[in-house]
Amino acid sequence: MVAPELVKRAQAGDRDALITLLREIESHVYRTAYYILNNEQDALDASQEALLRIYTKINSYEEKAQFKTWVQRIVTNICIDKFRKAKPTVSIDEHDMTFTAEHNVEYEIMSGYLAKDIREAIDKLPEHHRSVVVLRYLQDFSYHEIAESLNLPLNTVKSYLFRARQQLQSLLQEYQKGGVRG
Repeated sequence: MVAPELVKRAQAGDRDALITLLREIESHVYRTAYYILNNEQDALDASQEALLRIYTKINSYEEKAQFKTWVQRIVTNICIDKFRKAKPTVSIDEHDMTFTAEHNVEYEIMSGYLAKDIREAIDKLPEHHRSVVVLRYLQDFSYHEIAESLNLPLNTVKSYLFRARQQLQSLLQEYQKGGVRG
């Protein structure tokens, strides 16, 4: 993700290195915030807050953990705080579809529905299950990295993922049968 030398230069006070570092992690931070919060504005707010915290706390990073794990912990904690403070809301995402001869329109529509179903199912997971699913399947973290990021025992991460997969499978089967969403 990020070169260790860049992190060391940023910690040593190299402002250009710090700005480069923040630019390199910016999209990763936003993506994580968006998948956890499922709201563009909240994700932008959370990612800005996370980047600011990384900017001000870069010297507190110790090489005991990987840099991406340290960043992930910051982002996830900010999102969890925002999630707890927020009242449930419904968001409607607009998706632009391009209809051209080289695209299979039916496939694109079905893929869009499937992606929407998966997003809705993930949103219905309890907060702790949602966090591990986002980190594992959307951010491609290892079990150990998830455990480090969320400060959880490895077996708890495995348990949360197992339960989350069961819940997702059940919700997606319900959706497939035309079950009620909401």
